[in-house]
Amino acid sequence: MRISGGRVFDLERGFVERDVCFDGALLTPDSRDGQTYDAAGCYVIPGLTDVHFHGCRGADLSDGDPDGLQVMAQYELSRGVTQICPAGMTLLEDRLTKVCRTAAAHRRENRPGADLVGINLEGPFLSYAKKGAQKGDWLHAPDTAMLRRLMGAAEGLVKLVSVAPEEPGAMDFIREVSEYVNVAVAHTTADYDTALEAFRSGARQVTHLFNAMPAFTHRAPGVVGAALDSPWSRVELICDGVHIHPSVVRAVFKMFGADRVVLISDTMRAAGMSDGKYDLGGQEVTVKGPLATLADGTIAGSVTDLMACMKTAVSFGIPLADAVRCAAVNPARAVGVFDRVGSLEPGKRANAVVLDGDLNVKAVFFHGRLV
Repeated sequence: MRISGGRVFDLERGFVERDVCFDGALLTPDSRDGQTYDAAGCYVIPGLTDVHFHGCRGADLSDGDPDGLQVMAQYELSRGVTQICPAGMTLLEDRLTKVCRTAAAHRRENRPGADLVGINLEGPFLSYAKKGAQKGDWLHAPDTAMLRRLMGAAEGLVKLVSVAPEEPGAMDFIREVSEYVNVAVAHTTADYDTALEAFRSGARQVTHLFNAMPAFTHRAPGVVGAALDSPWSRVELICDGVHIHPSVVRAVFKMFGADRVVLISDTMRAAGMSDGKYDLGGQEVTVKGPLATLADGTIAGSVTDLMACMKTAVSFGIPLADAVRCAAVNPARAVGVFDRVGSLEPGKRANAVVLDGDLNVKAVFFHGRLV
């Protein structure tokens, strides 16, 4: 197959005019099968990787339901998200164990839909004061042994774990587990010094920057300032038009640069569904338009998929090449799969998305097949 006539995302040059070729599941320098897809007037980008979303189409990772996880994987693939690393909520250990086992079985059985490249444990090692939409009764002190048990149940699929670094034992937890999992600072009251210690101890990411953490101010820069001063860290950003003001999105790109921003959707089960009432981590959520809230008005995740978030970032003034980098390249790096996916170089998986001039999904190629 040869995708020709489009403007193709290039790691070094932004968008270039060249063909994307593959005769099987991997990208190749050329194609011999004679098939051509005409992408004239379109953009060709790598399949995206969402490292932080909870659910969609009525399903949620936290349900621990194999069929629901498959629904999620298939919906995400239809939206050009070819790799998923769904996130669990704060749950009791037995339920988290079920979630991990369900994910491991899904990957083992090679079920249809986007590739499951990991799972993200957003809870339960968080601060009660900044729990957001997490269920406070189920929060747990940072616990290395518990994480190891969950990683065993997941058969190595746990790629991200969130922690509030001010919690007792958190720094020791970060120092130990950061050797084998990406640790993110999240749902925290940490000040600048505490957050900076967390990054120096091994944390490498911030969960949904600005949300569920102290504000970034001129005398108290908090987690945002500590992340900025830790150039090895990445920051997640929800660009759904609800969580972050457009001006702040632009400011984040200017401060951190496109190489350090990871676009995420943070969607819950209402994504792809109509308005109404839904469950998120054991709490009722009301969805109206793009807004999902708990009964007290707390924003409870998003209903905008990652491709739509990328498009929204562009509408806020972010260059398309930067937005693609933050939705395809950086998240793949964050969960350790960039050697296989995330860009359109020969040897990588033939996962590519064709977008029309308005950035709507026109075609999705997955493992070399038009899906």
